[in-house]
Amino acid sequence: MYQTLHHFEENSMSFGPCITANDALRVQDTASATGVNNYSDEQDIDIIATYSDTSGAIRISRVKMRDLSASWVWENPMDVHHDQSTSSETVVDSFQSGIRSGENAEHYSDGHQDDRIPYLYNSSMSPVKRMRQIARKERRDLRTAQLIQQDKETDNQMAQAAIERSKSLDTTVKRKYNIWRRDFVHPHSDSILKLMQDQMIMAKAYASIAKSKNESELYSALMAHSNASQIAVGEAHSDAELHPSALDQAKAMGHILSRAKDKLYDCDIVARTFRAMVQSTEDKVTAMRKKTAFLIQLAAKTIPKRLQCLPLQLAADYYIQGYYSKQDLDKEKLEDPSLYHYAIFSDNVLATSVVVNSTVLHAKEPEKHVFHVVTDKLNFAAMRMWFLVNPPMKATIQVENIDDFKWLNSSYCSVLRQLESARTKEYYFKVNHPTTVSAGEDNLKYRNPKYLSMLNHLRFYLPEVYPKLDKILFLDDDIVVQKDLTPLWSVDLQGMVNGAVETCKESFHRFDKYLNFSNPKISENFDPNACGWAFGMNIFDLKEWKKRNITGIYHRWQDMNEDRTLWKLGSLPPGLITFYNLTYPLDRGWHVLGLGYDPALNQSEIENAAVIHYNGNYKPWLDLAVSKYNSYWSRYVMFDNHYLQFCDIRQ
Repeated sequence: MYQTLHHFEENSMSFGPCITANDALRVQDTASATGVNNYSDEQDIDIIATYSDTSGAIRISRVKMRDLSASWVWENPMDVHHDQSTSSETVVDSFQSGIRSGENAEHYSDGHQDDRIPYLYNSSMSPVKRMRQIARKERRDLRTAQLIQQDKETDNQMAQAAIERSKSLDTTVKRKYNIWRRDFVHPHSDSILKLMQDQMIMAKAYASIAKSKNESELYSALMAHSNASQIAVGEAHSDAELHPSALDQAKAMGHILSRAKDKLYDCDIVARTFRAMVQSTEDKVTAMRKKTAFLIQLAAKTIPKRLQCLPLQLAADYYIQGYYSKQDLDKEKLEDPSLYHYAIFSDNVLATSVVVNSTVLHAKEPEKHVFHVVTDKLNFAAMRMWFLVNPPMKATIQVENIDDFKWLNSSYCSVLRQLESARTKEYYFKVNHPTTVSAGEDNLKYRNPKYLSMLNHLRFYLPEVYPKLDKILFLDDDIVVQKDLTPLWSVDLQGMVNGAVETCKESFHRFDKYLNFSNPKISENFDPNACGWAFGMNIFDLKEWKKRNITGIYHRWQDMNEDRTLWKLGSLPPGLITFYNLTYPLDRGWHVLGLGYDPALNQSEIENAAVIHYNGNYKPWLDLAVSKYNSYWSRYVMFDNHYLQFCDIRQ
C-alpha cells in the first residue's frame, strides 16, 4: 500500500509540496498513522520530495522523515474523491513530461509509466476558498458575456451606418470614387483624357501648317476630328467622366495625326507653330485676367438691389413715422471714459448692425458698452432708424452725421483739400483715364468710391471726434466679433498709440508693398522690411495720441503726397506712416484677416479668433462672397426683421 504525504500551510493561499513514496520506498501498513512524528527514529524513512523552483522547473530532493514537522500528514489516495484522483493523474502526466533532475536527485528513465506511481492531487480546499473560486468563475463568465454582447452591438451599429451611407450614393452617375487622398490615385487613371487633350493641341498645330501649304483636305480632316474630340471630352476631369465614344475618337485622331506627321512634319515649322500658339494663349490669358479684374471691381462697387431697398425703406419710415424727433438716451454714457467705447464709421446699415449685434452678444457686461456710429448725410436717417427700432441689448448707441462736424473742412483737412483740386477730379472723374477693361486692375482699383469718402479718413481724427475719451476701439464694418473684447482695454500698449495685429508673413505685407521706396522721402525715413499691420480692429490710446500730435503727422505726409507719388490712395499706407514705431503688436488671435479674398484660410484660426475680418472684394453681403465663410457673418443678421423680409434679404 502506498501513502501520500501532504503539507498544509496555514495562512497561505497555496499548498505545500507533495511528498510521495516512489518505487524505492516501501511504507509499512503501520504508516497509516496521522502524524509523521509518530514514527520512531528506528523507523526513519527516506522520502523523495518533488517541488517547483523559482524558474518553474520540477525539482526532486531527498529528505528524512524525522526532519518533517507535525503539519505533514499521510493520506491514503484510495480515500480521495474520484474527481481529485482524475486531476491527480493529469498532474502525474505533466510531472513525467517536465521533470528535471537536481544535484541530489535520482533520474528515472525506464520509458514507461509504472502502475505504482503514487497519486498527486491538490489537498481539499476550505469551503470559503471554494466559494471564492466559484465567484471568480461566475464573474469571468459574466464579463465574457458582456463583452460578446458589446461586440454584437458595435457590429450592428457599423452595419447600419454603412447601409445609411450607401443610400446617399448616386449610382446612376458615372464617377471615380476613391477613399484615399488624391496622392494615391493611380497615376494613369486620366491617361485617355490627357492623350486626347494633347492630340487636340497637335491637331491645331498641324491644321495651321496644312492651311499654310494649301492642304485643304487634310486641314478639314484635322479640324473635324479636333471638334469631335472636343465634344467627346466636354467638361470631363477624368477618364471616368469621358463620353463612351472617347476612346474610339482618340484612335481615329491618332490615325489622322499620323497622316499629318508623314506629310507635313518639319521640325522648324512645328517649333515656330507651337511658339505662336503659346504666345496667342498667353495674350488670351492676360486679356481674361484684365477682364476678370474689371468685373470683380465692378461687382464689388455695385450695391445689390435688396441692399438699396433697405436704407430707402428705413429713411421713409424715419420721417413718416416721426422718429426724427426722438432724442438719444443715456447721453451721460457717451462721454464716460470708464466705459467701453467703440467707433464705427460706415454707410452700410446691414453691415453695421452685424458688428453691433455680434459685439453685444459676446459682451459680459453689455450695459457698459457704448457704440459711436458715424455715417454720411445720405444714410443718416436710415442708420438712426434701424437702431431706434432695433436697439442693441442694454448697450448704448449713438448715430452721428459726418456733415455735422463743422470743424472738418478743407482748410483743416488735407484730404478734403486734395479732393477739391482739379488734378484729383481729373483722376477720378474720367477725362483722360478710361474706366474700361483696358484700364487694368490697378487703375480701376484705386478709383473705388470708398477712397473718396471722408468716412474712410475720419479714423485719423479720433481725438477731435471724441475729445473726452481716453481709449477707444475702432472697428470696420466688415468684421464679425466672436469673443468678449473688453480685455483689450487692459492691454499695456507700452507708450504706443495704436494696438493692432501685424500682417507680415515672411516677405509679405511689409512696408515695401504699400509705399514707393524709389522716392527718397520714403526710403530715407522708413524701413522697407518693417512689418505691416491691419486696420479693422485697433485699440487707440487717445491721451498718447494727443501728446504725440498724431493728426499733425498725418496731415504733413498727406500734403507731401498730393501728387500720389509716395503711395496710392487709401487709408492704410498713410496709417503705416503715421503710426510708424508707434504701433504695439497684439496677439494674432485677436484679429484674423482675409475672409474677403482668401478661400484657403485655416478653419481653426477663424473659429478661435476674437474678430474675423472680411477685408477684400468678397464681402459677405455680396454674391461674390466666399460661401464657406458666409455662416460666420449671417448668424448675426436679423433675418426675421420685417424690413429685411420686405427687401427680400434672406439667408
